[in-house]
Amino acid sequence: MASEQNDREVYLVGGLRTHLGLVNGIFKEIPPERLGAALLRQFCIRVPQARQAQLIIGGNAVGSGGNLTRLLALEAGIPAAVPALTVDMQCASALAALSLGYGQIRSGLLEVVLAGGVESSSMQPRRVYQPWDERYTPEGFMTAQFSPDTNSSRAMLEGAERTAQVYQVSRAEMDRWAVRSHRKAAEAWKSGALDPYVVSLFGSTRDESIRNRMNEKLARRMPALFRPEEVEGLLTPEERRKAGDGTPTLTAANACLTQDGAAFLLLCSGWQLEQWKREGRTVQPLARIGHVTTSGADPRFSPLGALEVGEKALREAGLAYGDVDDFEYNEAFAVISALFARQHPDCVERYLPLGGALAYGHPYGCSGAVLVLHALAALKQKGGKRALCAIAGAGGTGAAVILETIGE
Repeated sequence: MASEQNDREVYLVGGLRTHLGLVNGIFKEIPPERLGAALLRQFCIRVPQARQAQLIIGGNAVGSGGNLTRLLALEAGIPAAVPALTVDMQCASALAALSLGYGQIRSGLLEVVLAGGVESSSMQPRRVYQPWDERYTPEGFMTAQFSPDTNSSRAMLEGAERTAQVYQVSRAEMDRWAVRSHRKAAEAWKSGALDPYVVSLFGSTRDESIRNRMNEKLARRMPALFRPEEVEGLLTPEERRKAGDGTPTLTAANACLTQDGAAFLLLCSGWQLEQWKREGRTVQPLARIGHVTTSGADPRFSPLGALEVGEKALREAGLAYGDVDDFEYNEAFAVISALFARQHPDCVERYLPLGGALAYGHPYGCSGAVLVLHALAALKQKGGKRALCAIAGAGGTGAAVILETIGE
């Protein structure tokens, strides 16, 4: 039985991401399928075992629709016999893809899976509802509807502002997290911690959103994203009673920017590791996937999805926060980091030690895979054993994964 259990353990044996480009930045003219395909080709060169993938699962949130992962796999030259599917859990898509791949391997259906995602906000198409749909407008729309109670194109921003108001998180508190994120991201690049996990494509040289000179003075100069009367309109009477004075909090500094990028991870079973060893091709895994989970949250407070799914992952795995050496939460909004720090002050030094999405940006469909790669880099840098990656998704969802490093 012990041997069978080891055979079905799931390991992470490789991972690679692109640089993360600003909207209308370095990748602005590169369709997501071309960007993802270019990354997969490089992945297969660096990690030849990726050519043995039996399934490719990719996240995508704002692409052109259809099975984009299948398209990029064919574009990359992956054999047509290898199936591919696309997952849309919005911001949580790549971790959802990893979770599905984990389940396929853990159950014994497959041995090797590529999981990750791709996003091009620069190439996000404009859509139009049918004329008989009550949501129809001649100009069309770019942001999908995430919740029955609103069709606002700013639903995610509204959820973050609402969360900050109800939990009384001030702009100054959030701005401090933005400054921290940029500083740590700049330090991470300077140290070379991320170099093994990033490839240059189409002339890219850096993650374009990181501001080396970000400071609290600069953050204070950023205009608020909502007016006071708009903030008031976001809250129900009950929520207003919990909120502070209604001063707007969200800005372009403490809310992440949107990006273009791709990231993929190679998962395999313990049985496959032994098989490669028998074939004389010993592969040293980067980590073991200790646990995966997903959850739902109140869509009106969608940033809380990251906090709630992280809590759920640890509870299901029988772990405490003190058992985790690195917390990689998708910092789409600084309110997530501020609330994490309030709830777990003893964990702040282990939280996003390489910086977060406030600096790197947020290429929705692949952000979860980026978190995993940053977790690997952080664990290696500090000699840590365990990391928790957690991300919230539009509409009130969350996905999380626990990684455990492998002893030599």
